[in-house]
Amino acid sequence: MFHLALRQTEGLIGSIIRLLGLDLPVPDHTTLSRRGETLEVPRPRSGRGAEPVHLLVDSTGLKLCGAGEWLIEKHGTKTRCAWRNLHIGLNAETGEIVAADLTTNDVDDASQVGSLLGQVAGPFASFTGDGAYDQDGVYRAVADHHSEAAVIVPPRATAAPSATAASEPTQRDRHLQGIAEKGRIGWQKMSGYNKRSRVEATIGRYKQVIGDGLRSRKDQRRTTKVGVSVHVLNRMLELGRPDSVRVG
Repeated sequence: MFHLALRQTEGLIGSIIRLLGLDLPVPDHTTLSRRGETLEVPRPRSGRGAEPVHLLVDSTGLKLCGAGEWLIEKHGTKTRCAWRNLHIGLNAETGEIVAADLTTNDVDDASQVGSLLGQVAGPFASFTGDGAYDQDGVYRAVADHHSEAAVIVPPRATAAPSATAASEPTQRDRHLQGIAEKGRIGWQKMSGYNKRSRVEATIGRYKQVIGDGLRSRKDQRRTTKVGVSVHVLNRMLELGRPDSVRVG
């Protein structure tokens, strides 16, 4: 959250421990780096209570920051950027990130749906994503986890109804019918697709608070960093949310 490198983090923690008057050793930055490969990060929670989760999904790119970045800034040279994709699943009701995956930039968004759904411990009521998730595999993955869950994904502009649309319409067929009757804007309001803006706002919050780069050189350490970051954002949200109690 403070955007510090490991060497700077070592000094910060050492200063805090001295201010607290504690006699505790501080791991050096190389130890912190190695621990990034084996550290068990708490998985995101599925939300409060046993209410079914309305899952909002999206992905974004995180650039890989190398040790030579300052040379690029100093000499004005340009190099080809490398990226990793961050896939997240958000609980629409609580705003908490309940699923997260870090993959290479050549991985299709829809291929990660099964992994994200597998991280949701409890039942879920709906799955909402953008047009990149308009694939048969996504509908099957959602049905495998919960047969009654709604899939709210906008069909492509060139989408055609299935062969059984007249007799046994699928969810996608019903989306096409709703778009034909009310237009895309009307369908978005009717289906609740507009809630997807919440996951876009969460990605913006991730990049604003945590940053849009990954400094570690190994993917396992990068995955650990993302897991810690998700845990921090959820904790900040929990501390900032008031506890509302109904009176009367």
